[in-house]
Amino acid sequence: MKQEYKKSDKNFIWHPFTQMQDWLEEEQLVIERGNGSYIFDIKGNKYLDGISSLWVNLHGHNNKKINQTIKKQLDKISHSTLLGLSNVPSIELAEKLIKITPENLKKVFYSDSGSTAIEIAIKMSFQYYQNQDPDTKKTKLLTLTNAYHGDTIGSVSVGGMELFHKIYKPLLFNAFKAPSPYCYRCPLGLEKNKCSLECLQKTEEILRLHHWEICGMTVEPLIQAAAGMITMPKGYLKGIETLCKKHGIFLITDEVATGFGRTGKMFACDHENIQPDIMTIAKGITGGYLPLAATLTSQEIYNGFLADHTEKKTFFHGHTYTGNPLGCAAALGSLDIFKKETVLDKLQNKIEFLSKELEKFYELEHVGDIRQCGFMVGIELVKDKKTKEEFTLEEKIGIKVIKEARKQGVILRPLGNVIVLMPPLSISIEELKILLNATYESIKIIN
Repeated sequence: MKQEYKKSDKNFIWHPFTQMQDWLEEEQLVIERGNGSYIFDIKGNKYLDGISSLWVNLHGHNNKKINQTIKKQLDKISHSTLLGLSNVPSIELAEKLIKITPENLKKVFYSDSGSTAIEIAIKMSFQYYQNQDPDTKKTKLLTLTNAYHGDTIGSVSVGGMELFHKIYKPLLFNAFKAPSPYCYRCPLGLEKNKCSLECLQKTEEILRLHHWEICGMTVEPLIQAAAGMITMPKGYLKGIETLCKKHGIFLITDEVATGFGRTGKMFACDHENIQPDIMTIAKGITGGYLPLAATLTSQEIYNGFLADHTEKKTFFHGHTYTGNPLGCAAALGSLDIFKKETVLDKLQNKIEFLSKELEKFYELEHVGDIRQCGFMVGIELVKDKKTKEEFTLEEKIGIKVIKEARKQGVILRPLGNVIVLMPPLSISIEELKILLNATYESIKIIN
């Protein structure tokens, strides 16, 4: 009976970010259960989850604490709308989120994914200025090259990845683009870690000329994850914050991928004491259990929507499952684990171990660059180290590597020619060794 799942999958499911023609020709891996750092397929085969089930799982699969928290809430109520009502878990979670996020953030608006959280941030920054002055010219956004903020039309409009976004250009609104410091292949042709100042100067030039028509700037703090784990030089993010404040632009930090310990601190903003006007969070918020997201704002932005009902300054946006009690309960369980099990403190030795072990990957013929930000790693594969010649899309080099890793009992997923490592925060040192060894050997085979 279990083998019928594979047939039914091919008959009925359309998978995301997947060329279905290839999928129909391949042997699918159908996952049935999980425990700790491992997931198991319908045949009982065991795989180390090297990508945290797409960057969301923090404390391991089938975590008893989160299981119990959800079950307890399930016995009370599964869903109740936040439109005109409230619910206990959403209130408790909002209070905790405000306590652990940057001090400037005072209000929480719930949604259900990173893309929707960004859509909300865009609309809030836009409407804030409309509420102040209907004739305002501050109607545009500034974003970075290589940016990825999600797949809905608004989030794609502030994105910058041609592979994903080019086809949708006729549907998008225009946004200003500032250069991001991609130091391995510097867009300005400078040496590694030398382009930070140049990129900031280019950004300031845009703001100096266009600040009067820009309402906000979206930034993935410290690392552009979906672009290939592109890390930012130290001080660059602080420079962006300074420029936004100087020119009166709302700073929107997208912590969907970086939040909840992924960079070694609870949020990437914490590394440089960034105080954004808006922050978006999702992915790991529930520990990898349920869809939930939040857009946090400053008191100033919130106050900009307070008015008499007849003035129509209400933020007319919402989702059916906004503030879902089960999702909020899972998030509360995850935050409780962070506190009681001192997750961030325990993570530091693992990050140090990871950094040290990654050094040997440079021995491999096709490893051009290794980028790490805490527990987020990108290993970039190239044809030639000296020229930095890239593998073509047709060569499917990333796919070949992850298929080999799967044979060794490890689940990975590439970003083009970049092999991503993003295991659960709860992974042990011994399990990290398994992950790294399998990745090393899988890359070595392509030499």
